Amino acid sequence: MLLNEVLQLYELLDTPAACGKTIQDLLLDKGADQVTVTTISGSKGKTDCIKILIKGSRGKSSGGSAPTLGVIGRLGGLGARPEVTGFTSDGDGALAALAVALKLAKMHANGDVLAGDVIISTHICPDAPTQPHFPVPFMDSPINMAKCNEMDCDEAMDAIVSIDTTKGNRVINLNGIAISNTVKEGYILDVSNDLMDIYTRVTGKLPAVFPLAQQDITPYGNRLHHLNSILQPCTASDAPVVGVAITTEQMVAGCATGASHAMDVEAAARFALEVAKDYGEGKVAFYNPEEFALITELYGSMKQFQTFGNGPVNEDD
Repeated sequence: MLLNEVLQLYELLDTPAACGKTIQDLLLDKGADQVTVTTISGSKGKTDCIKILIKGSRGKSSGGSAPTLGVIGRLGGLGARPEVTGFTSDGDGALAALAVALKLAKMHANGDVLAGDVIISTHICPDAPTQPHFPVPFMDSPINMAKCNEMDCDEAMDAIVSIDTTKGNRVINLNGIAISNTVKEGYILDVSNDLMDIYTRVTGKLPAVFPLAQQDITPYGNRLHHLNSILQPCTASDAPVVGVAITTEQMVAGCATGASHAMDVEAAARFALEVAKDYGEGKVAFYNPEEFALITELYGSMKQFQTFGNGPVNEDD
């Protein structure tokens, strides 16, 4: 269980003084192998991009061959100060990802070392702007999505779990978490049976799978409507990406405060942790490589959906 980690990090992040250095110090003290913090500034402010490496016993960073899992906490910001006071709903993705990092660091220090490396990344901003979005307002970000993807994604990630609050919509209607189809190189593939099995063992429920439209897996800035940013890492990486959405039955704005549910954040973090355990051991497949080879042979590359296509680009998004 990761409830202790979620609550400990919540207290550090629910403050105007929240920053990467505080989290870096905590994680290094608890046993993380590497923690880097890079402050990025844009026209809308600044944020601390943080990336954590937890080495595996057979991980590639140590010369092994076990696959590397990436866990990305997607968000615009932890807070929207001074417009609103407190931790926003949008911050849950970062909170869950950092809880995974803290738990893995403790496990590693205690001798429970996973087989594969795990790289966790997100960014920490307590005063992000907001932006209009239907049906409820979105959190904006101090940096555009292209820069965020650059900082979040890592070439060493062989597969990616992207955690994001996904409450501002009409198409996911449950309190808890839901997962997406696997997305790879512009293709929306089957939902992984292995990941559905993990979902069931973590939640004790039948798998909840949220719908994806083609435009949801295209880059921000192309003027198309997106469910939210949960699948944006798939536009910057050829690794298979699965979204883990923290959800509600009713629509909740990303900039709303008092909307974080500790057990739902914990479930998302625990799901990612269990995926990390099994993925490094080769027990989990995000997709079927043979079928992916066949679909690309039959229908060609879909990598154009990882680009802005033929239209003008809004670089602020």
